[in-house]
Formats: sequence, C-alpha cells, structure tokens
Amino acid sequence: MAVNSRQDLKSTRRWVIKIGSALATNEGRGLRLESIDKWVFQAAKQIEAGIEVVFVTSGSVAEGISRLGLAGRPSTLHEIQAAAAVGQMGLVQAYETCFQNYGVQTAQILLTHLDLAHRKRYLNARSTLTTLIDLGVVPVVNENDTVATDEIRFGDNDTLAALVANLIDADLLVILTDQQGLYSADPRSNADAHLIHEGKAGDPALDAMAGEGGILGRGGMRTKLTAARHAANSGTATIIASGNEENLLERVAAGEQLGTLLIPDQAPIIARKRWLAGGLQSKGKLVLDDGAVKVLKDKGKSLLAVGVKEVLGKFDRGELVTCVTSEGHEVARGLTNYSTLDAEKVIGKSSESFEEILGYCGDPELIHRDNMVVL
Repeated sequence: MAVNSRQDLKSTRRWVIKIGSALATNEGRGLRLESIDKWVFQAAKQIEAGIEVVFVTSGSVAEGISRLGLAGRPSTLHEIQAAAAVGQMGLVQAYETCFQNYGVQTAQILLTHLDLAHRKRYLNARSTLTTLIDLGVVPVVNENDTVATDEIRFGDNDTLAALVANLIDADLLVILTDQQGLYSADPRSNADAHLIHEGKAGDPALDAMAGEGGILGRGGMRTKLTAARHAANSGTATIIASGNEENLLERVAAGEQLGTLLIPDQAPIIARKRWLAGGLQSKGKLVLDDGAVKVLKDKGKSLLAVGVKEVLGKFDRGELVTCVTSEGHEVARGLTNYSTLDAEKVIGKSSESFEEILGYCGDPELIHRDNMVVL
C-alpha cells in the first residue's frame, strides 16, 4: 500500500526491520542479547497483529571478535571473513532462540551483491523470501561477510535492507539506529539541530543534513538516506528511528510521530527496472550534456551517443553504467549496448555514423530505454 502520512502506517502489512551494529552489539564485541530479545518481542507482537516481518541484522563480525577473543576488529580481509564465519553461528542462534520463545519460526538468509546482480539469482532470492513469508516464517537476513569482498559487497546493511524491501515489495522499511532520526545538522556539534519528522525520500535538500558513518558500522545517516531512496523505488516508505525507544514498533504501527518518516515521491517502478536501480554495481559512467539529461528526465527516451560528453571507467557490452550530469549527479543507470572502447569512439556522434566509425552496424542507442531506469 502507498504510505503518504503517519496515519497510513496503520494499514501497512509487510515490514523490513534493520538493526545496526551499534544496537545489536556490545560496542563491537559480542551481541547485546537483551536488546535483540527486546526487538524480537516487539516484532512478535506485530506478527500477531497481522504484520509480516523480515529482519536485516548486523553483528556477525562483532560476535566473531568476541568468540575468538580478539583485541579488536581485524584489519585484513581474511581475518574479518573468519570472524564473520564464527560470529554468524552466534548471531543466527540468538535470533532463533529469541523468536522460538514466542512460537515464531525463523530462517537464515545470507546474500552478497552478486546474488542480486545476477537476474536469475535475484528472482530466486525473491521467491525464497516471499515463500518463507507466506509460510509465516521470519527471514533473518545478513550480508554473507564470509565470502564478500569489496567488489561484491553491498557496503552496508542499510543498502541491503533497502534491496530486500525492493525484493519483497515491502510497505515499510524500519531502520533502527542509535540516533533519534535524521537531523537538520549533526546534533553532536550543532546545538540548533532539530529532528526532521517527515520528508520526501528524493528531496535533495536532505543530502546536506546527513552525516558520515560511526566506528562500529560501515553505514551512517548518509547511507540510511540512500537506503530510503532505494526502498522508494518499490513504493516502500522508510522510518529512521532510535532502537532505544520503548515499544517502538507498536508505536510506529499506531502512527505515532517517532523518528524520521521518508515517503516515496514517485510511483513504484517496474520490477526489472527496480533490479537495475539497486541490484547491480556500476562498471562505469557516461557524462551527459544538459540536453541529454533533459531528454532522459522529461521524455523517458533512450540515451543516444550524441548527448554524451565523456566516458569513465571500463565496461563491456551489457554491463551496468550510470549516467551523470557534468556536476557528477546521477540521473539514470542502465545496461550499455557498447563497451568502453567503442563508446569512446562514438560519443557526440549521430547513430548514422556508427558503421563508418566502428566498422559494424550496432544499436542506435548507447542505452535503450527498456534497459534503463531514470532516478
């Protein structure tokens, strides 16, 4: 259902709840079991009320650090992956035990970016999650840190939670953090900062208000704002709120003014383009002139080479590239019909000259509109 106000939250029926490291762990060493049980208890009450719930949780590396007796977070990738492998056992055990206390079955889901970048695996993940939900099971989702590298990781669990919301067409994404929500400025350094109670996910004015990440997690308020924008692609609203609030989930469901509510400011995009918007990592960039930007945003047409000023990165035909303005603002992304080498040869040229320039007659568009999503 569409969420346009706090009152609409009363009618939502499918939630993704994301719990970050600052809440799920004891300052990065081991899990805060009493806190996990508190959120599970709240979720169980919402399940009784008819709300379907998916959890996205951090904490595997922190639990592994504790179980292995390490002095702090490892610095090398293989040590982090080892800690994640050990800690994942404790993390899933904690959720399983807590949910069983309330008669709720759980399932562990581990994902990497490759699982969502590959179209067939994306659809398989969607089918698994929706089937579990239909069976009354609560999926507990985490990034598969045991195998993820910088090239295939989501970067933070805020992004993962948003993509899960896209996968299952969630009504609401609840991001639980150690802050009250999104402030007009950093409240730690600005006494005049005030809480933003409600806004549009795509509002560019919010960018200046978001800060950077903390010590424990990879995400900060900026990643939460980006996550809200990803979630909005499927029509999902986002609540960013403090996980330390009492009975938070019940109060959110009642429409109480808690945290920051970010509402989608555009109609949901179709599933394939939603996959393009969030499920793939960009391999390069195409810098557009003002005319091409206007054509994409206002007319929804394909991207022609004549409107491209510069090619950045290295990509092959069929890979995802982002389309940016001269100032670097992303306006679209899509699957390119040409490799970097060929794209560099034809930018600024009309499609009638492609055969003469390239030696073959290819597609007239750099990116066809059916393989592109405008952001």
